[in-house]
This record gives sequence, C-alpha cells and structure tokens, in this order.
Amino acid sequence: MSFATPTFLWFFMPMVLGVYWLLPRRARNGVIAIASLVFYTWGGHAFVFLLLACVGVNFATGIALDSDRPFLQRHRRTALVTAIVVDVGALAVWKYADFASRQVNSLTRAFGGHGSHVLHFVLPIGISFFTFHHLSYVVDVYRRTRKPLRNLLTFMTYILMFPQLIAGPIVRFHEIADQLEQPAVDRVGDFAAGFPRFALGLSKKVIVADNVAPLANSVFALHASQLTTMNAWLGALAYTIQLYFDFSGYSDMAIGLGRMFGFQLPENFNRPYSASSITDFWRRWHMSLSRWFRDYLYIPLGGNRGTKWQTYRNLYIVFALTGFWHGANWTFLIWGLYHGTLLVIERVTGWGTTESRWQPLQRVATQFLVVIGWVVFRAQSLPAAGHILGAMFVPTGHGLSATVSTALTHRTLLIFLAALLVFVLPRGFVMGRFVEFGSGRAALATRLAYVAVIAPVAAALVAVGTFSPFLYYQF
Repeated sequence: MSFATPTFLWFFMPMVLGVYWLLPRRARNGVIAIASLVFYTWGGHAFVFLLLACVGVNFATGIALDSDRPFLQRHRRTALVTAIVVDVGALAVWKYADFASRQVNSLTRAFGGHGSHVLHFVLPIGISFFTFHHLSYVVDVYRRTRKPLRNLLTFMTYILMFPQLIAGPIVRFHEIADQLEQPAVDRVGDFAAGFPRFALGLSKKVIVADNVAPLANSVFALHASQLTTMNAWLGALAYTIQLYFDFSGYSDMAIGLGRMFGFQLPENFNRPYSASSITDFWRRWHMSLSRWFRDYLYIPLGGNRGTKWQTYRNLYIVFALTGFWHGANWTFLIWGLYHGTLLVIERVTGWGTTESRWQPLQRVATQFLVVIGWVVFRAQSLPAAGHILGAMFVPTGHGLSATVSTALTHRTLLIFLAALLVFVLPRGFVMGRFVEFGSGRAALATRLAYVAVIAPVAAALVAVGTFSPFLYYQF
C-alpha cells in the first residue's frame, strides 16, 4: 500500500489515526503494530511470515543478550552473531541469490559448460530496511546502549511502524527507544506539526517526481542509436530531479506520519544538491543510511583511526556495500565504488574540507559528479550506462528523439525547470524542518498553504492519476 494512493489517504490513514487517538496511551503501540501488519500484508502478502519470523528471532535475541543467566552471559557474542547471520542470511537469499546464480551461470557458460540453474526470487518489500532495523536493535542491546524491549507489541511497533517500514528513514534503535516506552500525549500539537510535513512530501511526489518521471524514463528507454547529447543530458538531469523529489518526498511523508502518531523520526535529507563536496553530499543525502553504516560498519572497521590506507580501505568497503545494498546489479556496485573513489580522492587532496571563496564552483563540480553517478545508478546495465555517458560527453546527433519530445510537455518542462532551483537555493534552508518546526507568521502561512491548498491539489492528482510506486520501494 503506497502513501500516494486513495486507499491510504482516505481510508487507512484516517482510520488508524482515529483509533490511535481514541484509545488510551497504553494501547497505542498495539494499534500501530497491528495496523502495520495490515499495511505490510496488503502489499507483501505471504512475505509477512518472513518478516514475523525475523521479528521473533531478534526479539528473543534481545532478551537473551540482557539475561542474568551465566550460560547466556558467557555466550552473548554467539547469540549476537547468530541473529546477525539470520538477518543477513535472509537478506542475502531473497535479494542476492538470483544475482549470484546468474553470475555462476554466466561463468559456467564462459568456460564451455552448459550453464547452471538460475534461481528466481521475488524480492520482499522493505527487506533492506527492516533488516537494518533488526541489526541496529541487537547490536545496540549487545553494546548495552539500550535495554531490550520486553513487550512484543512494543518491539513490533519499532520494527513494523508503517510510516518507515518500506523505505525508511532507517531508525537506529537507540534513537527511538525512549519514545517507544513513553508515547507522546500532545495529539493536537503532533498532528498540527505532522500533517503539513506529510502534505509537503505528498506534493513532492505527485506534483514534481511523477511529472518528471516520464521524461527520465523516455531517455533511459532509448536504444543506443537514438541517443543524442541533448537527450542524454536531459534524461540525466530529469532522473536527478525525480529521484530526489520522490525519495525526499517519501521521507517527508514518513516523518510527518510518524509525528502525527507522536514519534519524531530522524531526518533523511538536508539539501543534498547544495553540497560542496562528495563528503558533504553524503552528510546530506539519505542521512539515516549514512549514519547506520558509520555506526555499525565504518567505526567498527576502525574508521579513520588507523593509517590512511586503512581509512581508504574502510571507505571502499562501506561504499561497495552501500551500492550493493540498493540492489543486486553491477550498476549499484559500480555506483558505490565510484562514490568511494571520489571520497578517497577528496581525503588525499583535501578537496572540499574547508569553506572557501571557491564554494560556488565546488557546488557545481560536486553536482556534476553526482549526476554522472545517477546515470550508472538508474541504467539497467553497465553497457546502457556507458551509452548514455558516452552521448553526454561525446557530441552525438542533435535535438530530441520523438519519444522524448512527446514526454516533454509544457507542464513537464515548467515543473522540471522550477525543480532545478533546488541546485541553487541557499544551503541552510530546509523546507521540511521549516514546515514542521518553524515559528512565526511565515511558518504558519506556509503550513496553512500546504494544508489548505497544496494537499488538496496533490490529493486530486492522486485521485485522477495512475499509480506510481515510490522509487525506493524496489530497494
């Protein structure tokens, strides 16, 4: 069930909010847990049993890690490793087994064999996200950063909370543990802050991302012989805009929904297209993923505390896994290694580590590099990415192909050009935080505009439009 559907907007969300507000505080985690099970089952079907099995393993592991029994105290590390193996194993099987089998099949054929059996698995929605939530939970409990949850419904509320279940933000357990134990009481204030944030995200999705999507899709669907330099650049920029407004829109909706239920979820974006270096970009883009890899992989590997070569190694490991986390395709792995390489180059050269009068040029250079990376990220294969990148940098043909011209309607062009302002707006202004936390007349007027004008327009577009899933649902 997508947030941007009539079923969710006019039935599921109001119904769950109504029940949540009517029941006493002690019942609210149960309401969220049950509603989230319904939400996941709606789209995930039988995969809900896989999710529940992982919930059971990690809930039991958390209790075992905190047990006073001598046997369990002696085997805390074994319990942690077992839970990690189960979590990562489930992710590996359902997300990467078919990719691995295709590579084995290709190698077998390359060496003259008849090939091997290729596995085919349907990817459970949200598995990358709920796996990282489970890992965060058992590691935080193992480190004694937080005590384990002993109420199963409360634990399910953390893992299954439907605002962030499918596509984040990735909420580390220690960030929300206190909120789970002490539900908020300011229902009116939370709704007044959360609904405008939700409306902002909905407008990003259906007004900007969904209108620019056909333009990006038309370019990336072109045969290599149809690519021109203008096509290639237009498609790369259109996807850059689509991805940001789609994913940051989802994050705004998730954060707004969480706030309406009394939870403050972590921010996920901080004007990433205003970054002045790739290092700065990763402090601003999908911040919950960056923080997760920092806390649970980069720092345990040694971070930047060892030699410079060990630091470079750690960066490559983290970004190879960051890329592969997004999907079982060589394009994602190369994209991750590309960003890892850029980060190593920045550390070697000192580029972008300090503020300077060259910052405007640094911003331009950074976004140029980011756009190149998004081409690899979006392309169906490395050869397809190579064709588009080749057309971008080697003058090829002229004008737009017929399919791209058809996709570039007057409305699409207007929205696309307006969205490009995200590259040049001041770095310090973040609309999501302003809408949710801003004070004064300007903030009040902005919230009223989103609630009274923009939200109804976006809802009308949802009603008359075609269903368009969020891009990060596929990851």
